[in-house]
Amino acid sequence: MLVGKAGKSGRKSSIWRGVPRWARICTVFGTVLTMLSGMVLVGTEVLMARYEGAVGKADLFGDQAAGAQPKKTDIKGPLNILLVGIDPRTPTAAPLADSIMVLHVPASMDRAYLFSLPRDLYVDIPAFKKADFPGKTTKINAAMSFGSRVPGGNPDAARGFELLATTAQNVTGIKRFDAGAIINFTGFQKIVDAMGGVDMYVEREVRSEHKQPDGRPRPGNPHGEGYIGPQAVYEKGNQHLSGWQALDYVRQRYPKNGVPDSDYGRQRHQQQFVKAMVGQAFSADVVSNPIKLDKVLRAAGQSLIFSGRGNSVIDFGLALKNIRPNTIQMIKLPGDGVYDGKKYKGEQFKPGVSDFFTALHNEQLDPFLLEHPEFQNKTK
Repeated sequence: MLVGKAGKSGRKSSIWRGVPRWARICTVFGTVLTMLSGMVLVGTEVLMARYEGAVGKADLFGDQAAGAQPKKTDIKGPLNILLVGIDPRTPTAAPLADSIMVLHVPASMDRAYLFSLPRDLYVDIPAFKKADFPGKTTKINAAMSFGSRVPGGNPDAARGFELLATTAQNVTGIKRFDAGAIINFTGFQKIVDAMGGVDMYVEREVRSEHKQPDGRPRPGNPHGEGYIGPQAVYEKGNQHLSGWQALDYVRQRYPKNGVPDSDYGRQRHQQQFVKAMVGQAFSADVVSNPIKLDKVLRAAGQSLIFSGRGNSVIDFGLALKNIRPNTIQMIKLPGDGVYDGKKYKGEQFKPGVSDFFTALHNEQLDPFLLEHPEFQNKTK
């Protein structure tokens, strides 16, 4: 259950009462980041054209090499959308996938299921000729880096996404992703600030590894590893987070900082924040305020690289217009460590996860989740 303004946004009657017509057809294409996530809101045709031009576009799936892809007239479910969050540091640094999420939308197109692939998932990354990559068994987040290699040039995140998508398809059994997006974490912070922050429930006290209470970086430890000095603290309960706080909170993953289940806890926090972010975007505070909405749209456009495989981000936004925060089911996929002796190599899914993917392919997720409630991530 969401909190504050975000918590009220699930009821259509309360969202749109008194909202002008141009804003009533606004919708969210939630992407995370990490994630999590980035987001695009769309309005009238004039606004659509304006903001569609602001969204970065790239051939994320290698479709151009396979021939021209005709534009589809209708987007119908079921859909699988791959959302990847990256934190690029320099143009010459190969990107790593810090957050990998899949949004599954069933044929009814009125709800969605959001699950994460652990960044440390130990997988077979296939060979990729475009980057002269021979293939390797290692952590899945490295697929983005291996695939992004451009001989004699700077890394190409779009090319890295293609290899990551192929790897994710092999892991999940999903035959084809219908759309994908790369979300820049720095841009994500700008989106949150443009919305005026986001209300969400913090499930337990978390202390920042990297930030001081005022948002400045913590200084490095001169006598060893890690950081020293006061830490930003995210107290349990309903909280209003600014952009830097949101980004910092969803990055924490160490038990010593209050996240006992490590990366699985971070995945859960990222999913919770994606849901809260969608709720905030649907709130009248955003959609009925033209100045704030414009800031959100411009920040979102600058944060995304999108491929709809023949359809625009606006096409997808309109297709998903009936999805609300309270119709997004967050999924947790249980796993444990892979070791070579005492050496940690990564994570692996527990046997029951294969049944989840079978249910996804067969459009049987609702009965599966009734029988396996432990796969449901709760906001509280």
